[in-house]
Amino acid sequence: MGRLVSVVLVTWNSAPHLSRCLAAIAHQSWPEVELIVVDNGSTDGSEARATIRNRDNRGFAAAVNQGIAAAHGELVLLCNPDAFLEPDYLARIVEALDEAGESFGMATGKLLSANDANVIDSKGIRMTRSGRHFDIDQGTRNNPTTQQPTEVFGVSGAAAVYRMSFLRDVAIDGQPFDENFFSYREDADIAWRGRLFGWRALYVPRAVAHHVRTVTPEKRRQLSPVINMHGVKNRFLLRLKNEGLYLALRNAPFELARDLVVVAAALTIERTSLPAFAWLWRNRTRVLAKRRAIQARRRVSDRDLARWFR
Repeated sequence: MGRLVSVVLVTWNSAPHLSRCLAAIAHQSWPEVELIVVDNGSTDGSEARATIRNRDNRGFAAAVNQGIAAAHGELVLLCNPDAFLEPDYLARIVEALDEAGESFGMATGKLLSANDANVIDSKGIRMTRSGRHFDIDQGTRNNPTTQQPTEVFGVSGAAAVYRMSFLRDVAIDGQPFDENFFSYREDADIAWRGRLFGWRALYVPRAVAHHVRTVTPEKRRQLSPVINMHGVKNRFLLRLKNEGLYLALRNAPFELARDLVVVAAALTIERTSLPAFAWLWRNRTRVLAKRRAIQARRRVSDRDLARWFR
């Protein structure tokens, strides 16, 4: 006990859920909590709660980095405003990390659907050979009988706990989270990079939170064109930075098949996503520089990571 946990909360017109989220943070049983609210140019009153105010929407990753830079904690909890934590969420995560050891730099609890506590929202992140990532067991029924912590590939940014030592170690160009992602997939990116650098991730089922899930593959047609464009861009950015030759060759049949679907959709039914490819071309020098920095520092081979891509 007695160690500080910094909670970084990024808001952008988050008023409908913000009060509930903040109340849950205030009622955490862990005694030492520092709250940092970073607002991305809200106009609905969310900005009134902010510790750090941005005039415009800088993107989730950039705002998180601002919060991390201001944090004093040994651990950092990222909490989405549409998530709310059970009172012992932090305490159970910290206890599990202490037992697991220093190699575990990321942890998550069991995230349940805010609409139905019997339905899983996330138990962490899993990767597929097609280059996609999903929340583990999302949409399945909650099974409370399994209570032992288990290792997972990575953790969802909705209610993720990171060691500050992890965030400092994985930073590239001073950024723990890659600000090129703007929105979505940034949690998969930092998880993959962390894996390359030898860090591990923990799922703690006794730590429970609830999350309002607004973005799923099934709801893609309901999302804004800008969000979908970033989703396409980030699909390729994730692999361009982190995937080594062995994994690229091993996963090629699955990734290329999915890539063809994505490109075909952008050329036909979702032409608003075409700017994603222009962005990748314009920024190729910067992206490849980050790739070189990551691959030069990697401590784990693709062969060792292959078991996570299924």
